[in-house]
Amino acid sequence: MSQRGHYIVGLDIGSASIKTVITQEVPEESLLRVIGVGVSPAVGIRRGAVVDVEEAMQSIGASINQAEKMAGVPVEQVTVNVSGTEIFSQNAKGVVAVGKADGEVLEDDITRVLHAAQSVAIPLNKEILHVLPRSYRLDDQKDIKDPLGMHGVRLEVDTLIIGGSSSHLKNIARCVEQMGIALDGFTIEPIAAATAVLSRKQRELGVVVVNIGSATTSIAVFEEGDILHAAILPIGASHITNDIAIGLRTSVEVAEQVKLLFGTAIVRDVDKEEDIDLSQIDSQEEGLVSRHHVAEIIEARTEEILHFVNNELKTIGRAGLLPAGVVLTGGGSKLVGIVELAKDIFRLPAQIGYPQPLGGILDRVDDPEFSTVVGLVVWARENTVNVPNGLQWGGALSGGFLGGMQGISKKAKALFDKFLP
Repeated sequence: MSQRGHYIVGLDIGSASIKTVITQEVPEESLLRVIGVGVSPAVGIRRGAVVDVEEAMQSIGASINQAEKMAGVPVEQVTVNVSGTEIFSQNAKGVVAVGKADGEVLEDDITRVLHAAQSVAIPLNKEILHVLPRSYRLDDQKDIKDPLGMHGVRLEVDTLIIGGSSSHLKNIARCVEQMGIALDGFTIEPIAAATAVLSRKQRELGVVVVNIGSATTSIAVFEEGDILHAAILPIGASHITNDIAIGLRTSVEVAEQVKLLFGTAIVRDVDKEEDIDLSQIDSQEEGLVSRHHVAEIIEARTEEILHFVNNELKTIGRAGLLPAGVVLTGGGSKLVGIVELAKDIFRLPAQIGYPQPLGGILDRVDDPEFSTVVGLVVWARENTVNVPNGLQWGGALSGGFLGGMQGISKKAKALFDKFLP
């Protein structure tokens, strides 16, 4: 994890904005202390993937520089989120013989069995990002959470393997390393968001995290403390805005303001006689539009997003069967009425998920929009994050891979800084 100078940095590369959070580990404090936050518009990014390296670098650099100025320390390593629809997940099993003569399970045995699990065939041009153990089996004893120190002959593990597109990961890595910053690892967006907003009890009972971003919606399903499923869907809050713009025949910027100021996902809560004066939003606009009509547009698209999520739950046999319900997070979760609509569609409890408390300038990140980036720093502190084999020097280990990409010289970063505002 990013411990150089006891700082841990998360970089959330989204489709609408790029967020950087710099946290500091203080020995006498249990919570990470937020000392720097940076937010910049995402340019050169589409649906979480880099489509223009130069523009993406400038956007990432602007966010990082903003956070550096607030924190007063340089960013040397970052943990980055991975989104985009190229994410895949599949089940895998590993089996090894316990190495020690007396049958005691050591760390080396756990590492080897996780290595065995990741030997599964994966799609071409894909990289494994996470090997997440669900449960272990030692001889005839099943459902073991941690076999370390136990005795047996045959050690097995059931895992969920999650990976992403090699080209997507390399493009992100290129953007980061050309700024002279070392890539500490990748964490997929739904896992990062879940890390920030879920409690241990929710994971045990069974829960789905729905992170509604601008262009994508990512989900992670947990049960009995283990992750069952993860996916990223190619639809998000910007689709709602686009629908409003088309329906009202106005600009996307005005449509976004209409959504934020007057939007709701529940049509029945809006009076049919209520109107919105567009000239109050933009002086170049004129005329009145029906707020009830706007709500119809929003409800229709929001229902579609949530139905896509529910279909994912149906594919794994968990629709309507998660006692801790649905936790909505991300910028799209702040839409008025979305919790009530989620309860209707999923037939489960629903709530908004806020990032877990941190120290320092907490007010800057206490928002569902910051769930992913807060989750990145918490995950990096608690786990070994992963840089795929093709992007690193170093070996693999349980739950991911060791090592990190070495950044280029500070001179390159200094030259790059000249182009930033």
